[in-house]
Amino acid sequence: MSTKKRILFIATEMSPYLELTEFAEVVNKLAIKSNDSGLEVRCIMPRFGVINERRHRLHEVVRLSGINVSVDNDDYPLQIKVASLPNARLQVYFLDNEDFFKRKQIFHDEHEKWFDDNDLRTIFFCKGALETVKKFGWPPDIIHCSGWMTGLIPLYIKTAYKREPVFSHSKIIYTIGESTFKEKLGTSFLAKASINTSIKEKDMEAFKDANNVAMFRGGATYADAISFGAEKVDKKLTDEFSKVKGKKVLPFAGWDTDLTEYLELYNELAAK
Repeated sequence: MSTKKRILFIATEMSPYLELTEFAEVVNKLAIKSNDSGLEVRCIMPRFGVINERRHRLHEVVRLSGINVSVDNDDYPLQIKVASLPNARLQVYFLDNEDFFKRKQIFHDEHEKWFDDNDLRTIFFCKGALETVKKFGWPPDIIHCSGWMTGLIPLYIKTAYKREPVFSHSKIIYTIGESTFKEKLGTSFLAKASINTSIKEKDMEAFKDANNVAMFRGGATYADAISFGAEKVDKKLTDEFSKVKGKKVLPFAGWDTDLTEYLELYNELAAK
């Protein structure tokens, strides 16, 4: 039986598949560095329609597909695809759904209009990622979430999924990045995101503004450790999370860092 520590990266973006900010390249490098350092690595991200399946050699994982994810009282089929990260022996899993991810735009349409269902897409992805890990039967020691779209995952692990054996020993690091949208996720976002009765209204307080900052705030609030993944982070978040009692916080170390600080943090969290 393998004694390797397991790290799961759940990201909105990752090079070479999708690059919305510079942190996409960092996720790529972190996954490879973790793998080279002896950690067992898996990655999960959305399969946005702009990601070319043929070029990146994505193929469906039939044994994992067939899960239905319930969001706002509707069931949506989850399709899981996989590719091997170029120049690395590790797997990237892509979560797909025809209603949410087939379109050839990411968060705005061709006229720069915010998609009305970005709230449902976010909840589907976060819940779908956790259901995928359950289906793996692969308990991660560390879960590193990055990108605003992953902001609900730390909350879900600490509430709705806290009794799931696969997450019982997982430590979560959440990266606060640069804000990339100004719109809101809608007035009913909190109600929709409260996926079961174990999530109380007070648990959703950090997400109440339903905007980019709120998603980062919520993710950081429920994570076991925090990192800053950009030079330009909203000042409110910098002030709030640069020093948090009881949490390890990694400041932004510049784009030329060798990322050793992350490996040290992973090992520190995994040892707890």
